[in-house]
Amino acid sequence: MEKTIQRPIKKVWKSEPTIEGAGVHLRRAFGFPELPLLDPFLLLDDFRSENPADYKNGFPWHPHRGMETITYVLDGDVEHGDSMGNKGHITAGDIQWMTAGSGVIHQEMPKGNHKGQMLGFQLWANLPAKSKMMDPRYREVKHKEIPIITTPEGAKIRIICGEINGVKGPVQDIVTNPEYLDVEIPAGKSFTHTVNSAHTVFAYVIDGEAFFDQARIPFAHDAAGVNYFDMKPPCSCIDGTLVLFGEGSNIVVNTDKSAVRFLLISGQPIKEPIAWYGPIVMNTHEELRVAFNEFQQGNFIKGEK
Repeated sequence: MEKTIQRPIKKVWKSEPTIEGAGVHLRRAFGFPELPLLDPFLLLDDFRSENPADYKNGFPWHPHRGMETITYVLDGDVEHGDSMGNKGHITAGDIQWMTAGSGVIHQEMPKGNHKGQMLGFQLWANLPAKSKMMDPRYREVKHKEIPIITTPEGAKIRIICGEINGVKGPVQDIVTNPEYLDVEIPAGKSFTHTVNSAHTVFAYVIDGEAFFDQARIPFAHDAAGVNYFDMKPPCSCIDGTLVLFGEGSNIVVNTDKSAVRFLLISGQPIKEPIAWYGPIVMNTHEELRVAFNEFQQGNFIKGEK
């Protein structure tokens, strides 16, 4: 029987403001500078605002190849369309899982709610070399399709991808075998979750605060996001914090006086070279050159059109 080993915190940092698309103001939890620390994941953006001017210009038509984009909306609407003929919108609690594969051209236009508020996240996941030119596919999952379970301690878990106690999320058959959970823990409670010991595992705090190490080992992080260990009182991880876990087979999260909500995401590392420019992620610079040449020449989309 495999010994249960709690995953320690490997690194902690705060998301940073940036501008993407046609002028969308967002916070980036990780991206190119963190490669390959979170393999197979490439990027996580937190787009939340109460000012439509921050997001109304959106992400007009652009290509993707060699990776997947996962958009999870907690409040507001996002209209979308792509070269596969998909068109519609996702709203509070919905998720869009797009596997770009050999190539997709799409757009995403955040619209906010009736008050102008917008809250959502976009995760980019890499594809291994053998799958980079797979046929594109698109999955739109409505919030009613996402199962919610409650633990004996009172934690509420939305299972987008993965399986807990026999309950499976609606997104399945993904190349890197990821798990994508939305977890809420009441104040003064604990949450323990078994993870694949071979996977990269991280949490991103959406709201509240919690301790992501059962031993509450003292740590702090400086303004640059570099964590270090010292003798200061233990620091809980707050809204906008990215927690990367070290090796082990489970994670333990404890709350104190505040409840917490966070994304818990894991996936199988690919461990291959990455050639990444803009919305295209390949293994070599030559593959990147080919992809952008095809886009310019109008033959980027493969297969049936």
